[in-house]
Amino acid sequence: MADPTDQVRTSLQNVFREVFGEPNLLIHDEMTAADVAKWDSLSHIQMIVSVEKFFQVRFKNVEIARLKKVGDLIRLIAIHRSDLVKKAA
Repeated sequence: MADPTDQVRTSLQNVFREVFGEPNLLIHDEMTAADVAKWDSLSHIQMIVSVEKFFQVRFKNVEIARLKKVGDLIRLIAIHRSDLVKKAA
């Protein structure tokens, strides 16, 4: 059975590729800003805005501040868009 967050992960990977200008970028749960050369403070804001726009969500500042790795972001999207995760399950 597929992981219910696979759809979120695949879509998020496409957002990351666009924001960071790396068409072959592969994301994984343990990935952090240190793993992506173009991931700086400005691109972090651009990435969050792009994620919110793509997934049609709005994160609270405290939620964003708690994000440490890509897996955290995937879980946060899944919480906000549980409809996507339920459809995939």
